[in-house]
Amino acid sequence: MSGAPRLLLPRLFLAVAGALLLLPLPGWIGGVHGAFAVIAILAVAAYGLDIVVSDLGEVSLAHTVFFAAGAYATGLLATRAGAGSWVTLPAALLAGLAIALLLGLITLSLREFVFSLVTYAASVVAAAVAHNWNVLGGSDGVSGIPTLDLSIGPLRLAARNDAELWPFALALLLVTLYAVRQFRRSRLGAMAMMVHLNPRLANMSGIDVRRVRLRVFLLSAPFSAAAGWLYAYQRAYVGPDLFETYFLVLMLTAVVLVGRRLLLGPLLGTALIIGQERFLSFGGDINAILLGGALILSLAVLPSGGTSGGTGGLAGGLAGLLERLRPRAPDAAAPPAEGRSVPQP
Repeated sequence: MSGAPRLLLPRLFLAVAGALLLLPLPGWIGGVHGAFAVIAILAVAAYGLDIVVSDLGEVSLAHTVFFAAGAYATGLLATRAGAGSWVTLPAALLAGLAIALLLGLITLSLREFVFSLVTYAASVVAAAVAHNWNVLGGSDGVSGIPTLDLSIGPLRLAARNDAELWPFALALLLVTLYAVRQFRRSRLGAMAMMVHLNPRLANMSGIDVRRVRLRVFLLSAPFSAAAGWLYAYQRAYVGPDLFETYFLVLMLTAVVLVGRRLLLGPLLGTALIIGQERFLSFGGDINAILLGGALILSLAVLPSGGTSGGTGGLAGGLAGLLERLRPRAPDAAAPPAEGRSVPQP
């Protein structure tokens, strides 16, 4: 047996064991299944943004559109067409992917600041459409979304409450973690980092920079759209509030708060944000100030990760603090300088 399979089996065993331990955790803590489900769902949405920010080096402000597109596709098909959950899932993914393709083609040659402005403008336009288009329910949104039901024959896989929805949210999170991990180990992930760190060198190496940017942007959209799909079932309602700044700031903060290019970074960041709102809430306005302050802290005060696309955030700050506190070895004694010989009288 080669070394790779020997390493793979223990890692797979640890991953399965960790998932099995996480499954009953909300019940052990005190029935906080709703908070855990929301953390998992919004973390999945943040992972879509993470691979664009951390791996591609671009700041997309349109991932709330992909998130809302998945939710709206789910709500409209479930309520008006009576579609089941197995139909709404691919529809949500395709909705997010179609919008990402349109935006990607428009922004293909744009970089950094202009790219961010265009993606933000797209989110503003989408919010205005959602507020005013009756097909999407207008300002009232779409309500009465049925419960999630992924049953297959006699196997019942339905979620009538948060406790039953939590395993589905955990499963979606685990699939997302695996997909992001595999992306970063793939050739596309390596090319994305090269495009991020040195576009000119990437171009000289024969990499089609625009094509790589488009492929990564398209890859990111289904993550956020899948989160919107499950969020629609969790709330049983979708509306224009999905385009609010709150979701955008939450995703951005989750990506940079703990550290970039850390597999568990967006999950831990989302858990800190939602945990504060659910268990240490100071009211809506104060919570919004804390969320915005956390984003400012992450971008302006904590380490940025340098030019390597590295960690930064709380993890980088902690690593820097430990480095400063680590006792340094005493410097070796400098050899005595050779004195100039003085002639004897």
